[in-house]
Formats: sequence, structure tokens, C-alpha cells
Amino acid sequence: MSIDFSLSPELEEIRLRVRTFVDDVIRPGEARIEELAREGEAGEGEARLKELIGMRKEAHAAGIWLPHMPEEWGGMGLGHVELAMVQAEAARSYYGPWVFNCQAPDEGNMHTLLHWATDDQKDRYLKPLCEGRTWSCFAMTEPEVAGSDPTLIQTNGYQDGEEWVLNGHKWFISNAHRASFAILIARTEDDPDLPQAANTAFLVDLPHDGWNEVRQIETMHGGTGHSEILIEDLRLHESQMLGGRGQGHLLGQYRLGPARLAHCMRWIAQAEMALDMMVARSLERFSHGSLLAEKQGIQWLIADSTMELYQSKLMVLHAAYKIDRGDDFKSEVSMAKHFVANALGRIIDRSIQVHGALGYSTDTPLAHMYQHARWARFADGADEVHQMRIAQRAIKAFSDSGSTAAATGSLPI
Repeated sequence: MSIDFSLSPELEEIRLRVRTFVDDVIRPGEARIEELAREGEAGEGEARLKELIGMRKEAHAAGIWLPHMPEEWGGMGLGHVELAMVQAEAARSYYGPWVFNCQAPDEGNMHTLLHWATDDQKDRYLKPLCEGRTWSCFAMTEPEVAGSDPTLIQTNGYQDGEEWVLNGHKWFISNAHRASFAILIARTEDDPDLPQAANTAFLVDLPHDGWNEVRQIETMHGGTGHSEILIEDLRLHESQMLGGRGQGHLLGQYRLGPARLAHCMRWIAQAEMALDMMVARSLERFSHGSLLAEKQGIQWLIADSTMELYQSKLMVLHAAYKIDRGDDFKSEVSMAKHFVANALGRIIDRSIQVHGALGYSTDTPLAHMYQHARWARFADGADEVHQMRIAQRAIKAFSDSGSTAAATGSLPI
């Protein structure tokens, strides 16, 4: 079994182009946006949007656009292993994924529409999303039930002639405040043979009668567009159904697998930034007779972070490799999602520790990164749910074959 993560000269050239674009275009653009925020001038929002759209136009002109989508949809046509390098480079900057149009939740919604949408739905929703003219959201999570178990969804729909009438309550719907459309998951089947066959997906143009934004939920890192939505007698034509009746759970799982890994790709970039900052600080800070880099306690923090980042990269690359091969990748993605999310928090925490009070301040990006990192442990599946599934797969593998090898990547060692 051959596993080769090396990049061809052509792909290495793409990686370097992305890195150069981040350094030469996006970082200066982010600095200008931060300056606008500090000045607090009138028209700040309009100027910020103009800056962001300008960077997007430059990325499109440079051919660094939609790395995850096929070329016929205006993308770069990269596989998941190749996508990992672009996402990891892009996420070295706050706006990088958005500038390249490979940000969550739009990236996952594009994959979903490409696989499940009709030709008419692709023309109406996928095409403008790929062109960067619209934004989208994925409305599944609810406050009343566990988000990690979609079979419990209470938002419901019933058919009334050629229309569906939907009622329910959603929250933490990322991007909903600015989205042009939503993929909405609702329960439509009262007594299915399988609990996983109760939900159906619908496409909702926004704004829409019956779709009411209650608020943008304030989180530990501020208000970031995660909305609470009340759905009251929202009527949709049956042509707005995405996929078939009862296929909402299947659609959601199809979307979340690669999307979880894309999150990991971006988290690796953040972890690497934190490690780079940790090492740089240790080489310039002098205390108690020597540089921090010469102190064993600090070396242990650097060593643990280096090993965890290495593990994270290998797990993500191997899971991406399995996706590209068409293999079953659920177990590998689940393990990667759990491990990388936790490693991210630990590495940033160690970097803050090495920076001392400076790391705790907002003079470096570490405090902001740390706040975002805490979200990683429950986004797209809480740690404990992934642990449960990982254990179940290990038990099944042993029960089926007398070995757990199939649950640990089916690697040739």
C-alpha cells in the first residue's frame, strides 16, 4: 500500500503562490481593516467590505479560487490531500479562507449542492455561491435537543398540496445573518423504519416569510454571526426540497464528513502559527540568566506541541488520502477531528504561557485564537460523541476480525 503525501512541482508551485498571496495581499488588507476598526470612522463597514471584495477579486484573477470545487464550476479541482495544503496556508490569516472562497459553511454547502441538487437548484444556488456573489448557511442545530443527535430534531414539516409548511426553532446557525439562502433540515416523516430516515432538507431563499432571526448569539469571542432562528409557518414549494424525502440525515452526514476535515486543515494552520510564535518568543526572551529556549521546562512545551502538530498533520493527510481514494473515511475523520481540535487548544495555551502577560493581552493574536479554539471541541460533533463512535468502531473491528487494525487506519504496520 503506497501512501505518498509529497507534492508534485505543480502543486508545490500552487502552495507557494497561496502563501505569497497571503503574505503580500491578505495580511496587508487585514491590517487596513484593523486600522479602520480602531479609528471607528463612519462608513467603516462599507470600507471593510470594499477591502474584502477587492482581495477576493485579486484571488480570482490570480487563479487561487475555489480550491475544493471542480474546474467546470470555476474551481481549482484539487483533491482532499491537495486541498489540505491550500486550506492550511489560507488559514494562516483570519480572512484567508473567505478570500479564496473556501470558508465554512459555504464550502460544505457547495459540496452538498454539487452532490444532491437538481440542475435547476445548482443554477440557482450553487453557481452564484461559487462565483462569490452569495453566502449561505446550514440550519440543523436546535436549542431544545442535542445537536450531536440529528434524529432528535423537532423542527417539522407537513405537506399542503404542492407546498411544505415548516415550523421550528434553530440556533447557532453560522452565517445566517448575511446568508442569501439556507439549507434547512426538518422532520417530515412521523414513523420511519429507521430513525435516520425522518428528516428532509429544504432550500430557503432569504429573507423569507416565516424565517425570523431572533438574535445573533453572543459567544465568548463576541458576536460572530451565529444566529437564533424561529421558523413559523414557513411555506416552500416542493421543488425546494434538496434530495429526497427522508434523506436529510444522509445529506447532513455526507456534508459533515469532509467539512470536519476542512476545519482540521484550517486548525493546523492556527496551531502552527502558535508554535512558531512560541519558539520565536523563547529565542528572544531572557529571564533568570538565560533565554527561555535554553530552559528545559520551556523545551518540553515546545516538544509536546511539535509532536502534536506532527500527529495532527499525519492524521489529516491520511484521512484526506482515504477520501480521495473513495475509501470509507468516517473513522479516520472522526479521530482527526477529535485529536486536532484538542491539540489546537493545547498548543495555543502553551504559546500563551511562554508569552506570559503579553500572550494574555490582545497585543498578539493568541488570545483571539484561544477563544476560537475552544469552539473546536464541539463544532461538528462534540469530543465525547466522536470518542463513542471511535470506540464502537474499534469494538466492531475486533468482534468481526479479532483485531482492531481496521479501526486504526488499516495501515500496513
